[in-house]
Amino acid sequence: MSSLAQGPALAQSVVQSVDWLAIAPPTLAAVVGLAVLVADLFVPDARKAVLGWAAVAGLAASTALLLPLLDGDRSTFCQTGDPGVCSYTADRFTLVIQFLVLGGALLAALLSVTALKDDARRLPAGEFWFLLLSSAAGAALLPASRDLATLIVALEVASLPAFALVGLRHGDRKSSEAALKFFLSSVTATAVSLMGISFVYASTGTLYLTEIAERIQRVDGQLHTLAQTGVVLTLVGFAFKTAAVPFHFWVPDTYVGAPLPIAAYLSVVGKAVGFTGLILVTVVALPSYADVWGPAMAALAALTMTVGNAGALRQQPTRAYSAVRLLAWSSVGQAGYLLVPVAAAAYSDDAERSIGSTVAYALMYAAVNLGAFAVAALVGRTRTLNRLSDYRGLYATNPVAALLLAFFLLCLAGLPPGIIGLFAKVVVFSAAVDAGLGWLAVVMAVNVVVALFYYLQWTALLFRAPEGEAVRHRVPAPLTAALAVTAVLGIALSGAPQLVLRFADTGLF
Repeated sequence: MSSLAQGPALAQSVVQSVDWLAIAPPTLAAVVGLAVLVADLFVPDARKAVLGWAAVAGLAASTALLLPLLDGDRSTFCQTGDPGVCSYTADRFTLVIQFLVLGGALLAALLSVTALKDDARRLPAGEFWFLLLSSAAGAALLPASRDLATLIVALEVASLPAFALVGLRHGDRKSSEAALKFFLSSVTATAVSLMGISFVYASTGTLYLTEIAERIQRVDGQLHTLAQTGVVLTLVGFAFKTAAVPFHFWVPDTYVGAPLPIAAYLSVVGKAVGFTGLILVTVVALPSYADVWGPAMAALAALTMTVGNAGALRQQPTRAYSAVRLLAWSSVGQAGYLLVPVAAAAYSDDAERSIGSTVAYALMYAAVNLGAFAVAALVGRTRTLNRLSDYRGLYATNPVAALLLAFFLLCLAGLPPGIIGLFAKVVVFSAAVDAGLGWLAVVMAVNVVVALFYYLQWTALLFRAPEGEAVRHRVPAPLTAALAVTAVLGIALSGAPQLVLRFADTGLF
């Protein structure tokens, strides 16, 4: 009789309560995605635009659900008997990255509303919105992940729908080729990461990041080489996701072949996913192995920014290169700058400040890069090839769009009046100097100067006399909204750049 009485009590002790508010942002995005897919079966073709606005509303609501979480850290799916070891934690770091991810997905959705309307025959609306919302849900889950299993699952939930989005355009050979390259590189990255994680688990006996940080310092001597190999392989896998050189080869062709809003999404949200995973694995789970991943991150940062800028320099207007390809190479170079503070965290006494520098730079980059893609989407409506030469004389046909693109490019270059770009680069530069990485700061300074050439060349092209007949660009409402949001963010933060650093104070440690 006593054993029967103990049965319910024992069952209750292993049942984990779920903090629904903590997991609400990614959950709502996933639920809305499923609802849109089901609704697509019943909505007539003439009303498919309703699905897009439902997806936009869902992403806006998911972003708004971050506000109730600001009152303090929340954790759920915790280990039975040890509430301090959890799989999901909604702390300051999580909320900042979720804001970046969901906000970036929202702006990409605004760009997509127009893209689907213009190309409804080749882009199926229901599948498109379902995949975008599913990917956004996975991306929002990743920064809250505090064990390696959840981290990999979130990474794949964010990545798998993205493959389909890249190749979703019916009958487009370039799109299919881009999706295949993206798929093969990502699968390789996942396989390498899983092998590394299995080695780390074999060495420590746990998947929780905080427990790994404690146990990996006391690994038996016979397992030390296994643990080091696991660390290196895990980092290599995430380097693929961040498009760090030499794992960047998929980026230019994928961005050019994908629908333009998806290229914008990958450039911001995809990059945020990779860097977030990299930060959680290195700084939270493996701080005692800083002597392994610190030099590796520093070398990757130098190589990535150099190769990215060198690739962007080759995109000349006179050779009919694509503007999206230039933005792709630019994003590789920007990834190098984002890696600098991660490397600095290995050498700095204040790792939290270094990580805050990466997050601050990512927030700046997200706003202005999405703004540049919004102008590219506008030009692409009348110039389907979207070549750099198509931007010649844009000021004569659409002065507002030309001025905004010039502002966004100057922000990416770090020149006034794009003060936010200059501020972000100074913050990253100071993180390298404070950590004693003077050589990396010099490499970064040289690359910033090199990047000025192609950013200023594109900017100057906007104000030259147009060749041939000028084409007027009509700006649809969703594109107008995306341009307005990114412009307001860029201009407001250029006036008060310290707000970005204050907002990016992640409190990760």
